[in-house]
Amino acid sequence: MTYLPLVGLPADTYESNGFLYHSIGDKYVRAVAEAAHCLPVMIPSLIDALELDALLDHLDGVVVTGAVSNVHPPHYGEQPSPAHEPYDHARDAVTLKLIDKTIRRGMPLFCICRGFQELNVVLGGTLETELQESEGRIDHRAPRHDDVDVRYAPAHVINIRPGGILEQILGKRETMVNSIHRQGIKRLAKGLAVEATAPDGIIEAVSVREARSFAIGTQWHPEFKALNNPDSVKLFAAFGDAVRAYAKARRGS
Repeated sequence: MTYLPLVGLPADTYESNGFLYHSIGDKYVRAVAEAAHCLPVMIPSLIDALELDALLDHLDGVVVTGAVSNVHPPHYGEQPSPAHEPYDHARDAVTLKLIDKTIRRGMPLFCICRGFQELNVVLGGTLETELQESEGRIDHRAPRHDDVDVRYAPAHVINIRPGGILEQILGKRETMVNSIHRQGIKRLAKGLAVEATAPDGIIEAVSVREARSFAIGTQWHPEFKALNNPDSVKLFAAFGDAVRAYAKARRGS
């Protein structure tokens, strides 16, 4: 039987009828299964009941997803305001520790949208909210439309850093990406390298400096219908290859 490595994805939380629920969008788990060829498993946002190190002992990679919620501003030294809402404190409690532990282990890490912003916060960076209200910024929010294909359609070009990790994966120095966010990186963490930027200078992709494995974040959503997008296929294939290499080394030890 072929061994399929396990990739953990932290869950968002929401309340309904007095109960708390943990959830992950289908597009994330599907991309891990179909494009990275790994087994996706949910990491519940239960910091009071999880031993993260024991959990990571069983995993071979981590994908930190996007979300409706935003990182709570006190985590990066700012005061919360309506402009930063909504929040998911249960997710923050898990993901901010999870990202740090994953990097320290040298485990493959793929951070998307909110996950991209969490990665920057974990390593000491800050975030900027309501980008569309700042002079010189393009509107990075999705168009208001009932059709998800319209909301996730390619929205703007990104310029990819020559010689960087992203160029090595995609084999190009620019490409079109979707844009589904209203926050972005304000101060880049010292532990991150810029891999791509939008025309207005907003950072669109980063890599973890001196990472021992795949450790990349994208502000856009490569998981959306990943198999239909050649760039997404390359990104998730590279992540999957790193996960399998990590799993092989872990089993060998």
